[in-house]
Amino acid sequence: MFSNLILRNSRRSRKENGLFFSSLVISIVAFYMILSISTQDVMIFLQKMESDAVNRLLLLIPVFYGMTLGILFFLIYFACKYQFERRRHEFGVYLMLGMRRNKLFGMLLAEDCLTSILAMLIGLPVAVVLSEIVSLVTAKLVGMGIIGHQFSLSWSAIEWTLAGFLAIKLTALLILSGRISRQEIGTLLSQPANRPKKQMPSIFYGLAAVCASVMLATAYYMAIQGIAWTKVSMMGLTLLLGSAGTMLLFYGMRALIALIVKKGKGKKQLHVFTFRQIQENVIHQSSSMAISSLLILAALCCFGAGLGIAGTNNLSTDHVIDYTFEDYTVEDSAQVLLNIQKTLNENGLEDQFSELFEMKVGHIRTTEDYENAYSMDAVMESLRSLPQSEDRDVLLNTLGYATDPYLICLSDYNRLLELSGKPVIKLSEDEAAVYIGSDFTTVNRTAMLNGILTEHPETELVGSPIHLTGEVQSVNLVADRSITLSFALILPDEAFLYHTQGMYDTYVNAVLSKQAMEGNSLMTAYLNLSEKLNETGLEYESYLQNMGRQLFYTVASIYITLYLAIVFLVVANTIVGVQFLMSQQKTGRRYQTLIRLGATYESLCQSARKQISWFMGLPVLVAAVSSLFGVRALFTGILSSRTRGTVSEMLPVSAAMILLLCVIECVYMSVVKRSSDRYLLTLMQPQREE
Repeated sequence: MFSNLILRNSRRSRKENGLFFSSLVISIVAFYMILSISTQDVMIFLQKMESDAVNRLLLLIPVFYGMTLGILFFLIYFACKYQFERRRHEFGVYLMLGMRRNKLFGMLLAEDCLTSILAMLIGLPVAVVLSEIVSLVTAKLVGMGIIGHQFSLSWSAIEWTLAGFLAIKLTALLILSGRISRQEIGTLLSQPANRPKKQMPSIFYGLAAVCASVMLATAYYMAIQGIAWTKVSMMGLTLLLGSAGTMLLFYGMRALIALIVKKGKGKKQLHVFTFRQIQENVIHQSSSMAISSLLILAALCCFGAGLGIAGTNNLSTDHVIDYTFEDYTVEDSAQVLLNIQKTLNENGLEDQFSELFEMKVGHIRTTEDYENAYSMDAVMESLRSLPQSEDRDVLLNTLGYATDPYLICLSDYNRLLELSGKPVIKLSEDEAAVYIGSDFTTVNRTAMLNGILTEHPETELVGSPIHLTGEVQSVNLVADRSITLSFALILPDEAFLYHTQGMYDTYVNAVLSKQAMEGNSLMTAYLNLSEKLNETGLEYESYLQNMGRQLFYTVASIYITLYLAIVFLVVANTIVGVQFLMSQQKTGRRYQTLIRLGATYESLCQSARKQISWFMGLPVLVAAVSSLFGVRALFTGILSSRTRGTVSEMLPVSAAMILLLCVIECVYMSVVKRSSDRYLLTLMQPQREE
């Protein structure tokens, strides 16, 4: 009999609180996915190339885990508190019929254990399947292929997921059950009432809203302009202004809702009642709404910025060269290519490359006055004449130090352009082209310089006039980062050999052949060939390292931001949903009065649904508007100068992700609305007055 009561109560609790049960399942899924990240194919693969970065990321996982446990504890605490408040009368009846308090405590513990076990039985398989799908899709996208994927089940992740989830669930239950079991029967049977809050004049709330707007605008400005990122104190001030501004904004919203009530013409059913309820909810729950809005804002910013960065991480890199070889064993730079070809032939690897060509780079050797070897006054004057901007100032600073630039051989660079499918450069004896590495320029800066180069400005190289022509060149000279140049001149071969005096560095670039790629993905071909090259003793770098670095940034940004976004969304929506349902229960007698006065079930549901749309929609609306500034501020702070030029490409991706999460918010609202409809249906049945 007692066991049947436990089963029935547990089943009813899950049915009436589907939002909370779903939140538990999602939390378990999020726990497992973040804890099992070290067993993912991609992370195991990345440890071979970016071991230091991956290890630092994995060291942060316990921090995220602990932080999430704390956040989810409060979520579970408030959700369980709502459940117990809803069943107060039921608990009082149990005690009045003779149930001992320790037996009541045992019943609650058993019900909670059943719910927790069911959540884990659903959540863990879903988490394992989702983890494998993510791993499989990622492996396919990066070129490892389905064959390279191996099923992984992290027992440590399962153990820590179960331990953390059960610990916070049991702690919350013990606290709440103890409070319930200590209350008197009369207290449990009585209907809890809202404590009245002191009302202030409407102008006071209006001033609060105005002050909130000023504080939020100041916080947005400091973050977007980069002021907040200059030092810790400024970041703290920005966060304080943003948080306090949000709290004040919701505190002042009651004036706006009061105005809507006054303007209402009363033609719609229960119009005044609906907005009076909304006004009361905002008065009593303004702090909860503000906290939920801040959590939703954090989720939108994390998700939007993370996927925006991940989706555009490879915008600035053109893949042309597969391998770059170096040889410091020979003194004559002209012998480097021949020596490398000889080593490859001796090891039977000559057929693995379709192209081997030199990339000669050197310094100016025709003068010892390196601080004045090159001057470009005409270019600097043209830049100064342009309207002031951050890009112009960066160019002025960079080019101001270009007094001893690197020199690049024209024929070698033209071969690189041919392989990349771009037109070659044609230069006369007194002309040069400008080269700026992709790590040191942006789209706007390149366009700015190209406009100046159309005028063929005259510069001076060791006393000889040199005219700059063509467009700024940025194709990577090597496979990865053997050499990175912030500014260089591309000179005709004769001028290059003259100014370097035959003393230059030679990098041998290689392109994979069809035979090396046959039957393999690009990733697999790199891995197989790199194993063979390691046995030759040659010094080399491959594009695989470049891919690994980009892949790490992509995976890290997706995993971490997605995890944080899920946690923040679950907590925020569960809090605001539970708060409304608790408030609705406390005002249940008002609905019963309306029923006696002739209100229909449909009109009550329509009123409650409108209240939910306002109560949950206001935090979402404020968070969505703030996220547009928040994502832009994150780009300002975390992006390097090289990638800031891609912000225009990142923002649409981020906006799409924010829109997607807003759709998810609508789904949450519909779940709360269905729970509200079920509660109102119970009120339609005549009840005996206590």
